[in-house]
Amino acid sequence: MRYADASLTSTQAAGQTATQAGSSSGENSSPSSSTPSSSSSVSSSLKDGTYSGTVVSTNRGDFQVDLTVSGGKVTNVKVLEYPQDPTSQSINEQAIPVYVKEALAAQSAQIQLVSGATETFNGFTGSLQDAINQAQGSK
Repeated sequence: MRYADASLTSTQAAGQTATQAGSSSGENSSPSSSTPSSSSSVSSSLKDGTYSGTVVSTNRGDFQVDLTVSGGKVTNVKVLEYPQDPTSQSINEQAIPVYVKEALAAQSAQIQLVSGATETFNGFTGSLQDAINQAQGSK
């Protein structure tokens, strides 16, 4: 694993489209126990600050997300860690920008799965939900 800056601001994310996600093969689509157990789209209860979600392990590797809240809203989502093997890297380059855009729009971890990127989804949303819980004071 290596740390990588895969962040998008809400302005940058607006330029991304879900059609860029495409359909990638080679990623294990088995369910992971790291999927978020709860989530909230009520951003008004979020405390301003930066929160690092827990590292979530998937069959492909570890994911960690950093969340920035300003004015009670999620203003930035940055992926600190994600798998870098060739197959995962190809999938993540397509899926992560879509997941970041959707998380910013939804103000929550309840986002749509990109076909072929289940492990990325599980790691991203699991770590994101933990960061949201911290911002809500739930942790």
